[in-house]
Amino acid sequence: MTVTTSELRKGLTILLDGDMYKITEWSHNKQGRGSANVRLQLKNVRTGANTERTFMAGSKFEDVRLERRPVQFLYNDGDDYNFMDNNTYEQFALGRSILGDAVNYIKENDTIDLMMFRDEPMDIDMPAAVVLGVVSTEPGVQGDRATAAFKPATTETGLVVQVPLFVNEGDRIKVDTREGKYLERVN
Repeated sequence: MTVTTSELRKGLTILLDGDMYKITEWSHNKQGRGSANVRLQLKNVRTGANTERTFMAGSKFEDVRLERRPVQFLYNDGDDYNFMDNNTYEQFALGRSILGDAVNYIKENDTIDLMMFRDEPMDIDMPAAVVLGVVSTEPGVQGDRATAAFKPATTETGLVVQVPLFVNEGDRIKVDTREGKYLERVN
């Protein structure tokens, strides 16, 4: 199936020059009398390399349909992250290069969606936010403040997040997986 530049959107995976790319950003530009063009920021799905390309408006691309497969994260062993397919119970390992920043947000026994293309793992689809436990942080100092104060907190996955002073060790916090920022404390 092909898509045109008017159908492109962030997160779409396309086939370009024999490689699969995920669109991370896009913008439509029309300058003066010339024809419009579309500037794409792309991430190579296999290598993780980022690139920027410009195309004429109306260009066509082959859309890559990825199959969504739920998998359970079991444990990590160095740079290998071991998962189990929830349907077949088959166990397999994925490298850090495929998982990218998602390693900061997955815990043992979490279920995530693995995106497959022709039985080859390509990417993972993370929820917009996850709940993580705080394993270490400095105690907050009380007092009058004109602005909100933050302190670093290390989560159970090793991610360091800036949190408000009232967050303590043992608390559970919701973290935005797109930006790695604190959202709220969870009971």
